[in-house]
Amino acid sequence: MSFKIIACVKQVFDPDTPSSAFVVDEAAKRVVPAQGIPPVVNGFCENAVEAALKIKEIIPNTEVVILSLGTGFVMDVMKKPLSMGADKMILVENPEEESSDPFKSATILSSAIKKIGDFNLIICGQQASDWDNAQVPLGISELLDIPCITGARAIEVKEEKVLAHSSNPDGYEVIQASLPTLITVNNEIGEPRYPTLRGDYAGKPEKSGIMVFRRSRY
Repeated sequence: MSFKIIACVKQVFDPDTPSSAFVVDEAAKRVVPAQGIPPVVNGFCENAVEAALKIKEIIPNTEVVILSLGTGFVMDVMKKPLSMGADKMILVENPEEESSDPFKSATILSSAIKKIGDFNLIICGQQASDWDNAQVPLGISELLDIPCITGARAIEVKEEKVLAHSSNPDGYEVIQASLPTLITVNNEIGEPRYPTLRGDYAGKPEKSGIMVFRRSRY
């Protein structure tokens, strides 16, 4: 019996980029990093990948699929989850330059998840460092009509149930839900592992399962 985890990740501006390195894009009417400053994988998304890989180490025949929505993907950046140990990556190119509308993002991602199909668990970072709205995972769970647990610092899968140790102002609580479920994780889930040489080889475009889909404009 196989177990499939979809880990959602996002390419973002490096949050450690100094403010002096940003410029105004007059055409797009927004502030962007100066040319030559590479993006990164969102930190909480790396935590989501780590959470998925921890489960993969425990449950036999687990497949970890990375799903990302964005534009202008930098492959040397986006292959990191594969280098960490994920099995497959699906990139959905969005021609709409801005991704600040959480409902639109959730709609596109939920549609992609339906096409992937047969998933047991979706893991997302609790928020992205670019907009910090923390709404996209909630939208995905609503559109897929599955439970959502937020702010998990540990995840346990037991048969057809999942237990999440979720942080709250008073400490944490253990929440149980039936699979499939969506869980958001914080940085207490554990430090993301370093890419390995074997993983780095698997992350090379000619060796990896990277699939890129370009979404048509409405």
